[in-house]
Amino acid sequence: MEPLQLLAPDGTLTGDVPDGLDEDRLVGMMRLMLLGRRLDQKAIALQRRGKLGTYAPLSGQEAASVGSSFAMDPDVDHLVPQYREQLAMLHWGLPLGTYLLQRYGHPRGAELPEHRRLYPQQVALAAHAPHATGLAWGLRLRGERAAVICHFGDGASSEGDAHEAMNLAGVTGAPVIFVIQNNGWAISVPLHLQTRGVIARRADGVGIAGERVDGNDVLAMYAATRRARARALDGGGATLIEAVTYRLGAHTTADDPTKYVDADELEDARTRDPLTRYRTWLTGAGLWDEAREEAAVAWIDETVDEAVRVFDAAGPVDPGAMFDHVYADEPPRLARQRAEYLAALGGGA
Repeated sequence: MEPLQLLAPDGTLTGDVPDGLDEDRLVGMMRLMLLGRRLDQKAIALQRRGKLGTYAPLSGQEAASVGSSFAMDPDVDHLVPQYREQLAMLHWGLPLGTYLLQRYGHPRGAELPEHRRLYPQQVALAAHAPHATGLAWGLRLRGERAAVICHFGDGASSEGDAHEAMNLAGVTGAPVIFVIQNNGWAISVPLHLQTRGVIARRADGVGIAGERVDGNDVLAMYAATRRARARALDGGGATLIEAVTYRLGAHTTADDPTKYVDADELEDARTRDPLTRYRTWLTGAGLWDEAREEAAVAWIDETVDEAVRVFDAAGPVDPGAMFDHVYADEPPRLARQRAEYLAALGGGA
């Protein structure tokens, strides 16, 4: 099952540019992908300084997130993300400063856009997939012309929640698109120790459409997701897209990939870097040059700097706040836990 590819690793266009991508959108995808690479650098630096909690880098997987996101309509469609969909969440209108606060654990990080079509990042593997199916089924029952997109990784695709969500989507005809980012690793477990089958073929077993795509090709990801969305809106049901990509960094900031990733394999993966591939094609098409690169870098620096200012201005979190709003009337057990916790922190009872 060969992956769909429109851009070769050397930046050569091997197919047609998909419909719906004018110059502004083609350039916009490049800018968002570049922002993602810069966000990784900044977030990892903040985590190392003790200002952020665990962070999941997305370097190497930018095309899978951006291409699939641009094929959707954030003004109509719903995004149910896992923990590596930073760029998709920004595309749906989440301010970058709010995202950083979320990674810190600040209550303001839970403030999602008022349009209510973006849902919180899910850390528990595939636990959000049934929610995505249920949401899409509800949209179908209400007659709303909208679709749901739900991202998760190859490791999460082995969870029962993922299988149940896809099976229910097949039964109900729910307009949901499952984008499985197959980056080759479930933390330190390589794909061949997770499954012996092609992930995209699982769609056949649950009666939904399935497609395998070069996840480092932003144009192919856009084209496949656009088809899946059209199918969903026309009553054709769910789609499983396997985005074949590669994780260029650590699973999270709590991980050391040098312990298990072969250096030669990683170096080979870098030759398929989605940013390099797309930049090469854009430049050859006359849509990107040094001036646009400089303008994009300036915009990214400004965006990141403003996000950090918002982050710093939010101030520290009250550790005892985690006990608030759990019960309308606080039970004695929770009151004891609060007192013991604050005492351990030196904050008294």
